[in-house]
Amino acid sequence: MATQGLVVYAFSGDPITYGHLDLIKRAQQLFPKIIVAIGTNPDKNYTFTHRERTRLAQQALAHLRDVTVEGFEGLIVDFAYEQGAQAIIKGVRDPQDFQYEQTLNSISQSQHHGIETVILFAKPELAHVSSSAVKALQTSQGLVHDYVPLNVKVALEKKLSHQVLIGITGEIASGKSYVAEQLVIWGQAQGQIIHNIELDHLAHQIQSERKEPQYQAIRSEIVKNFGKSVQNNDGTINRKALGEKVFADPQKLALLNQIMWPPVLVRLRRELRNKPGIVFINSALLAEADLMPVCNNRVIVISSTQSAQKKRLQERGFSDEQINRRLKSQFSTKKKLDLIQQSINQYHFGTIWQVGDQTDLTQFAKTFFKEITS
Repeated sequence: MATQGLVVYAFSGDPITYGHLDLIKRAQQLFPKIIVAIGTNPDKNYTFTHRERTRLAQQALAHLRDVTVEGFEGLIVDFAYEQGAQAIIKGVRDPQDFQYEQTLNSISQSQHHGIETVILFAKPELAHVSSSAVKALQTSQGLVHDYVPLNVKVALEKKLSHQVLIGITGEIASGKSYVAEQLVIWGQAQGQIIHNIELDHLAHQIQSERKEPQYQAIRSEIVKNFGKSVQNNDGTINRKALGEKVFADPQKLALLNQIMWPPVLVRLRRELRNKPGIVFINSALLAEADLMPVCNNRVIVISSTQSAQKKRLQERGFSDEQINRRLKSQFSTKKKLDLIQQSINQYHFGTIWQVGDQTDLTQFAKTFFKEITS
């Protein structure tokens, strides 16, 4: 006997995407209880094993009430019958999908279980989202956090790119580069392959040495908005002169970030290519620039005393006035932590590790590497 209001939504989930999640949430408005059934088509080759696909779906859907995830083999209509389901939910993106599901429905009806198929059409803005598309994007180091939940993004990066991405952030002159350097040294000594990509260095390259037409245009746009005084004789950007302008004016700093972040993300994707192993994405502005999904909300937050920060900036040749402007221009550690936690809550995924002046880096490294490689 069928259970009133129970339906099965079946797909292979290699991997589960936001297209699947949208259909599940819409189905929740129609049916009180949903079993998400992760199946296997013997004619297909899968990136993830059946167990992995089921686990990824369970993690991605854990925050939804009255939704359970089960793996199954054989005919979906037999599985639905055994679960006592009234209907099978299927998602359709295009006419080809519809024709395929129509054929499957005819096969299901031939088994005489009396279980109907209910079709939900993909929203137009999600019609391009598919498991195959996201895997192709990941293979080319494209941005996939708008396609899949972050736990799935982590799995794709590990499976297809052989990478573990971790953010490193903190206030200016808090010791981010030093901590990253020490973690790289410690990890490599333990046999880990580790890379540290500093986004500020990528920005520097765009403002100076990159010869591509788009980056030359970016430099011209900076000069147009901030004046000839920020341009060197060779056409590159004088970062010190530019800093004097933007750190004294929050609106100008926001404009510079608006100009720079799109090309920096392109350079980041380029840098990520052919870099297997643990990859640190290091920037003071990960939280402010809404880049937390890029590193999967998994971030080491470095903090330091203001006196230590000022000392480091003085050693870089900045005056007291310049130091104060720079410190005031960026969010405090507390504000960064709040933004990161908000992102974790939004995506239902992420981890914060905190490192301060008194942290034993050796002990931290042991715990940290064990956690991210287990």
